[in-house]
Amino acid sequence: MEKKQKLIKKSKVADDFNDGKDLLANIGHSVTIFGSARTSQTDEAAISAQTLAYNLAKNGVNVITGGGNGIMQAANRGAYKANNAESIGLNIEIPNEQSTNPYTTKHQTFNYFFSRKYMLVKYSRACVIYPGGFGTMDEMFEVLTLIQTGKMHDIKVYLVGEEYWKYLLKFIKKSMVKEGMINKEDVDLINLTDDIEFIQKDILTRGK
Repeated sequence: MEKKQKLIKKSKVADDFNDGKDLLANIGHSVTIFGSARTSQTDEAAISAQTLAYNLAKNGVNVITGGGNGIMQAANRGAYKANNAESIGLNIEIPNEQSTNPYTTKHQTFNYFFSRKYMLVKYSRACVIYPGGFGTMDEMFEVLTLIQTGKMHDIKVYLVGEEYWKYLLKFIKKSMVKEGMINKEDVDLINLTDDIEFIQKDILTRGK
């Protein structure tokens, strides 16, 4: 029974990666937008995510999200309404929290978080991270770690929500840098701004 369970798990892992690669093959210039599934669609952050995604998609940039509600739904809605690029949702089943939003042109439901996280950023040139909880933090620090260790190249990270993120940035500078846990220049991997016009322009310029 244990051997059978291992084979089933191995098969599901392979399905996650193979199906993800098939779904995203040759999609071109893409940006991943992260954020909480709990954010109301009328929240300022959700409106910002929808606007940014719409503007990026209008310029031919594909938008990738976790496919759920909140910030993810807002971003997918923006890209979907632009109707000039793919609106991609890479979902995972979470009891009582995650469900697939209806604003995707491509979507997949993953079995495991690690394979989903890999696919969320593999084809992206930038990650835009809105306020969120543990899941968003996990995604953000994984991306930063991959960049820091040279496993990912030519990708930028933007944090939107200066009031929300400022204490985390303070902790990073006052504790992590001060105690030598990261290098001072590692802080420069993070671009904190609420100016989505700047983010849009920077992403479009990098995509040329």
